[in-house]
Amino acid sequence: MKPQSDILRLAPFQAAIFDMDGTLLDTEAVFKSIVFEVCTELGFEMTDAVHMSMVGGSHEHTNRLLIESYGVTFPYTLFDERCRVIMRERSHAGVPVKPGARELIGELRERGIPTAVATSSRNPHAQHHLGAAGLLDLFETVVTRDDVVNPKPHPEPYLTAARRLGVDPLHCLALEDSHSGVRAAHAAGMQTVMVPDLVHPSDEIRALGIAVMESLDHVRLAAFDRG
Repeated sequence: MKPQSDILRLAPFQAAIFDMDGTLLDTEAVFKSIVFEVCTELGFEMTDAVHMSMVGGSHEHTNRLLIESYGVTFPYTLFDERCRVIMRERSHAGVPVKPGARELIGELRERGIPTAVATSSRNPHAQHHLGAAGLLDLFETVVTRDDVVNPKPHPEPYLTAARRLGVDPLHCLALEDSHSGVRAAHAAGMQTVMVPDLVHPSDEIRALGIAVMESLDHVRLAAFDRG
C-alpha cells in the first residue's frame, strides 16, 4: 500500500494516543538484536518469522508464541528477564526517539490537544524508557499492560486512555506501528494511522481502511498543514 501522507488530510480530532515502542521510540530494532542474542544464549534459534509475530504483542502473547514455537521446555521467564536486563543496560545512554515524534507532540501541546501513550509494555519498562527518552512528562497519561485486563489487540488500552483523557474514542487519533496495535485502536473506534517500523501492513490491515504514513512528520503535516 502506498503511503498516503502526500494526499490524505486527517479529520479533526480532540486527543492523540500513541503506541510506544516502534511508534514513539526507535527501540524495536534494538530489541530485535537482543531477542536473537538471548535465544542463542539459551540454546534456541530465533527466526525472523517468530520475531515479527512478537512485535507489538503483550507479555502473555509472547509467552504463548515462544512456547508454541519452541516447546514447553522454552525458559520464558529467564528469556524475559535477560531481555529486560540487557535492554535497560543499553538504554543508559538514552533511548532514541522516532523521527518527527518531538515535533508532533510539541505541536499537539501548542494546540492544547491532550496526548496519551497506550502500550503493551509493563509499567516499569514504559516509565523508564519514556523517561530516558525525555518524553514522559509530555503526556497526560500512560496506559500500560498493568493498567488493563485485556491487552492489545483488544481495544481496552485505547479505551482506557481515552477515558482518562475525557475524550470520546471516536474523536481520538491513534498512532501505531504494529498489527495488534492497529486492530486495538480500530476496534476502539479511533481514527487510526499506521506508521510502519519493522512490520508492514498486511492485506487484513489494509482492509481496515486506515491510513499508512511514512513517519510522524507526515502525520503532523496531514493533521495540521491545511495549505
